[in-house]
Amino acid sequence: MDCIQEQIVQEFQFLEGDREAMLHYLIEIGEKLPPLEDIHKTEQNRIPGCMSAVWLTYKRQDNRLFFEADSNTSITKGLISLLLRVLSGQSIEAILATNLYFVEKIGMHQLIGSQRSSGFANMVKQIRMVAMSHQSIDSV
Repeated sequence: MDCIQEQIVQEFQFLEGDREAMLHYLIEIGEKLPPLEDIHKTEQNRIPGCMSAVWLTYKRQDNRLFFEADSNTSITKGLISLLLRVLSGQSIEAILATNLYFVEKIGMHQLIGSQRSSGFANMVKQIRMVAMSHQSIDSV
């Protein structure tokens, strides 16, 4: 996972702190995220605490969780896409233990502002809650 995070950091460093270019890049990343089918865009799959609508679904295969997500706004879709890039397909333990240091290294909070930062934190929280629920199932 650190390799993926370092790759993200390098991609954003290439933009040399140009806020507009970084936001445009987030939008591009979001546009590449495959959309969720409408059947999955339910209140049950919606991440609470996000200003924009963000839906998250997952599948478990062995000890790994595979996430899919979508949003109704481009920047938010880019944000969830970055998270999925790092966390989807990882083991439950890795998802829970990972320090998402790329967020700090690329200056995410300054880039997206306090409201989106709060929503981003809720996305991370939701992914980790899913992982914790599966960790609990395994320990029973």
